[in-house]
Amino acid sequence: MLTLLHLSVLYKDTLILKDISLSLDRGSVHALMGPNGSGKSTLAATIMGYSGYEIVSGSMHFDGQDLQTLPLEQRARAGLFLACQQPPAIAGVQVFTFLKEAHRMLTQQELSVTDFKELAYKAFDAVHLDHSFLYRHLNEGFSGGEKKRLEIVQLLLFKPRFAILDEIDSGLDSDARKQIAAVVANAAKKSNMSLLVITHYHSMLELLQPDYVHIMAQGKIWATGGFELAQKIELGGYDGIVL
Repeated sequence: MLTLLHLSVLYKDTLILKDISLSLDRGSVHALMGPNGSGKSTLAATIMGYSGYEIVSGSMHFDGQDLQTLPLEQRARAGLFLACQQPPAIAGVQVFTFLKEAHRMLTQQELSVTDFKELAYKAFDAVHLDHSFLYRHLNEGFSGGEKKRLEIVQLLLFKPRFAILDEIDSGLDSDARKQIAAVVANAAKKSNMSLLVITHYHSMLELLQPDYVHIMAQGKIWATGGFELAQKIELGGYDGIVL
């Protein structure tokens, strides 16, 4: 589904990603772990096509299509989704308006206000976010945890084929982390969605049970393994894995 080959990326004239190769199949769950500043969020932004990230070598393909030829909005229409580590606040834009327009653009469905409201309420209930947030301005005055819950609301509504979750568990307490992980796992199973989960938390992966765990540091992939690799990190950190 998503294939990265020897990908190297500049950001602000600094080489951040160095010769990254990954292959993620349909319905698979991959976890990406590593110290802060490793390049994990840069990888997510590059895949989605954010501006400012310059690919200097290598390639990215999604279902055989060259991602470098697609602007961000076309990547989203193709089924790519990114739950941001730090979702921005946008004053003056109501959450309901944002979600309904994004849903229409991504799914090509013209739902009535009443039908979409019912759909949105179900997604809000799934992540335990009060319905009143639907009528507030996008992320304005939201806590970190509330922003992350709203990101998962979007995942539930938009139903992407491939979702990147960039530290959606940060800002959540242990119980909330488990609850969000269960929601994501259930959504992925229902639609055969592929996941790339960027996290520092072993507990997040206990529920998601990734097929592969990759360790990134200094812009490189240092190790790949199964869930046991995440368990090893939990017990001993990155010593012995990252030089």
